[in-house]
Amino acid sequence: MSLGQRVSSDNQLTRLLQIGVVLEEVVESRAAHHLESLPPEERAEFDEEVRELLVDASEESADHRERLEALIDDLEAETVEYEEINMLVDAQYRPPEDTDGVLYDQLANEETAYKFYDDLIEAIEASDSEFAVDRGRLLDTLYTIREEEKEGVEEVTEIMEHRA
Repeated sequence: MSLGQRVSSDNQLTRLLQIGVVLEEVVESRAAHHLESLPPEERAEFDEEVRELLVDASEESADHRERLEALIDDLEAETVEYEEINMLVDAQYRPPEDTDGVLYDQLANEETAYKFYDDLIEAIEASDSEFAVDRGRLLDTLYTIREEEKEGVEEVTEIMEHRA
């Protein structure tokens, strides 16, 4: 996804941050449900490294969501509740059928999030607009989240390489 433009208003920034919240909620929900969704014999095949990856991914997404929600609060807007997104994830996505599917799904989630934050940072940096939220705090938060998503991509890739 490419934003392809500058962020020029609080309303536009709010919408983009809300998209980030929804993205994090989807990632959090899917990571949390991967283990639960597999048949018991498949769950037994998960090694500790994969379990830890999924738990960490879920916790990290929850943390990212909270940081984004704090920025949105400063813009005096609201976000979509996690429970609503969780229900949509349950209804819309079939769980992966094996460990490799879980890892590929997690990699796609991490890459999508990284690219979103990379594009959002670029669009904010290209803008000379003033926002109701402190620009330095906004960018610091987004830089941190982007870096954590990059680390997530690297972690999943490393696990996949070990399993190959």
